[in-house]
Amino acid sequence: MELEGKVWKDQESSWWLIEISFLDVMTQGKTRKRAFEMIKDAVLELLRDAYENQIGKDFKLTVNLYEDGVIGMGATDEKLLFALGLRRQRLRSGSSIRDVSKRLKSKSPNAYARYERAQVRPSLEKYAELMQAANPGRRPLLLS
Repeated sequence: MELEGKVWKDQESSWWLIEISFLDVMTQGKTRKRAFEMIKDAVLELLRDAYENQIGKDFKLTVNLYEDGVIGMGATDEKLLFALGLRRQRLRSGSSIRDVSKRLKSKSPNAYARYERAQVRPSLEKYAELMQAANPGRRPLLLS
């Protein structure tokens, strides 16, 4: 499973830009190759900040280029990537964990928090539900 993003060359500056909107991350590079390196570095830093103790030595991020500038980002531990996405979308929407729990009609904020802490990997159906609750204005974009 991969998170969808896009890569394009800015016509005004000649820089390559990459965005993975679900992770709320955008970066750039003088070359497309450098932009790919930068997006991996940016996401890895966000993951280390949020999940330092959960990232093992074998953890790797991958970025694949598809047609029309579509990219897909995957990880050896998808659970961490999805947890980061949930957290970033919740923060982007200005919601608290308690707000998200209420949208999920859950009595316990800890139930949702387990997903953000990467303690539980949701099914695709559950993931869509969690995303809608974390940021009601966004839809998750996943490539399979």
